[in-house]
Parts: sequence; C-alpha cells; structure tokens
Amino acid sequence: MGGRVTRVFRNFNVENRARREISKEKPTPAPRHRTARLDTMADSPEIKEEVLRKDDRLLTLLKDVYVESRDPPVQVKDGGGEHLPSKQEEKRLTKLGHLEGLDVKKVPKGKISLVEALTLLNNHKLQPQIWTAEKIAAEYSLELKEVNSLLEFFIPFAVQEFPKETKKAITSHKPKQLT
Repeated sequence: MGGRVTRVFRNFNVENRARREISKEKPTPAPRHRTARLDTMADSPEIKEEVLRKDDRLLTLLKDVYVESRDPPVQVKDGGGEHLPSKQEEKRLTKLGHLEGLDVKKVPKGKISLVEALTLLNNHKLQPQIWTAEKIAAEYSLELKEVNSLLEFFIPFAVQEFPKETKKAITSHKPKQLT
C-alpha cells in the first residue's frame, strides 16, 4: 500500500517538471585552474629551453650512484606446476548397489561420495552391531577417527508413516455447529 502512495507522488506532474528542467538555461561552467592549461604553455620557448637544459649538479650526483644487481638463485617448487597434477591419486570404485546411476563411479581413497555416506549412515543406524566404525573404515578406505566423527555428528532422517486409522479420524471429524 505504501508503494502505491509514493508512486503517485513521484509520478505527479512529471511531464511538466521534466519540460521545466529541460528549458532552463545551462549554467556556465566554473573557470578551470591554470594547471589545466599546461598544454598551451608547453609551446612557449622558455619551457622548451628549461626541459632541454642539462643540470651539471644533478649529473654529478647521478654519476656517483652505482647499482649492482644479481638475480636470485632459481628455486624449484615442490609439487609440480599448477596445471599438471603432482601425483596420481589412488581411486576406488564406489559401492552403491541399486543407487548406481545417482552418483560418481570413482572416488579418491580416504573420501566417500554422498550416496555412500547416506548408505553407510543408514546401515549403521539399522544394524549398529554389524556396521561398526571399524568395519565402515575398512570397507570404504577411511580413517577410524573420521568415521567416528561421521557417525557421531550425522544422523540420517527417519521417515514415519501415520496409520490409516488416524487419517480417517482426521478426515471424518466434523466441526460442531453452533445453535
């Protein structure tokens, strides 16, 4: 509502205000500073003479300066170039089962894919005595510390379905009528 009100006031008499602004005389620009006119002064013979004159005092000071430079020794960076891989990572095939089409096929050792993570979390939730942290670490080539952290801090969602009786009770409930 507030936007409509402000739009009405903003658009009120906009054409007349625009014509009034356009028909105003243009203001005269402020005078330029004299340094802005150096290009016209560069043509004068005094300035050209000053530029071409050699200063003997400055020349003697310049002759006293001695610069010696040496290139630093070339150091070879470890790890190879930015564009070339430094070493081939060992990869393993994923263990996806029926969800094979949803995820990547090869994963570096020490890492798991998203589908694998959800699968192992669900397996541990359903059968914690069989899918222990040690077995998961061995099965997926992971470190035991990381697997313990994964099992401690990540819990998969549980889907709950309500029985049909409660659905009928909810849909068959009629509100009381006032008399």
